[in-house]
Amino acid sequence: MQDYNYVWANCFEITLELSCCKYPLTSELPQEWENNRESLLAFIEKVHIGVKGFVRDAVTGAGLENATIVVAGIAHNITAGQ
Repeated sequence: MQDYNYVWANCFEITLELSCCKYPLTSELPQEWENNRESLLAFIEKVHIGVKGFVRDAVTGAGLENATIVVAGIAHNITAGQ
């Protein structure tokens, strides 16, 4: 789903794995949280880095649907929503 959503839905999903153990014991979860807490919070703080806003017509100011946004150096265009 991650690849599909990135290409077709302009949604960037991630998977975070906190340890090599897929099924840690419940009693180990608080320690896994402490081991990864600062890194996870630092990642969350970076969520809004980038460009965001509305694509509007320069003359009328009306919103433009399905406008293609191209950024030099990035090989993936984004299509604006409604």
